[in-house]
Amino acid sequence: MIIKNNTTKLLVTLSFLLILPLVQKQWFNLYLFNINDISFYSILYYISGTICPLLVSLNSLKNYTYFNFDKNKIYGKNIIKGQRLFFLVAINLIFLSYFIVDYVYINFDLIFNLFFEGINLPKPDIIQQIFFIFLISILLIFKKSRFLLKKLILVNFILISFYLWHLQINNINVNDQFHIYRYFDLNDLNLINLFILVAIEISFFTWSYISYKTNLSDWIVRIPQKRDLSPLLNMLIFYFFIIIYYSILT
Repeated sequence: MIIKNNTTKLLVTLSFLLILPLVQKQWFNLYLFNINDISFYSILYYISGTICPLLVSLNSLKNYTYFNFDKNKIYGKNIIKGQRLFFLVAINLIFLSYFIVDYVYINFDLIFNLFFEGINLPKPDIIQQIFFIFLISILLIFKKSRFLLKKLILVNFILISFYLWHLQINNINVNDQFHIYRYFDLNDLNLINLFILVAIEISFFTWSYISYKTNLSDWIVRIPQKRDLSPLLNMLIFYFFIIIYYSILT
């Protein structure tokens, strides 16, 4: 019954997201009639740009943050330990920490470029990047700080989405002075923002599995089974429809 209810909610949410861009385009046409004045439709159109990011963040917080995995008896043939586990932990921590640091920098870079003209936000040098990556890695080890970081990432996503919506509405050109412009060699900044979030989500899921309960203290991790990967599959399906939403909106 729980699975059925979750599936129904997901289908309703995805259907809404497929209809929303069509409605937004109608609001945009009405907004164009009063483009020089503040009107109900101009406010409505501005606010509509936060609907999808809010839904994405709420869904991620509810379904892709507090993971629960099976802790069945571990057998010798289906475990990861020793040097292999060390490399898996190190690579995942560095990758996730780097994306978090860079994602937060993108947010501040957009703020400075949009609202503080003439003031350039300096990009952290190698030493500073290593320090921030190390700091985030430490925070990711502890459960409470890991969940706090996830919430901050989602807030970061909402803010960046709103800034990009503001750029789109006001026809502000984005050039290489914006840090986000350098990602993925794409013109659609909304998709760039989403792809960065998806990369963080996948890495966060992997880290949640590796560090689940006593895995790190025991220094042994069971090779994931199909049921362990079901949240990841659900996540990929959800974000596939979000990509469709932004494609229709564009």
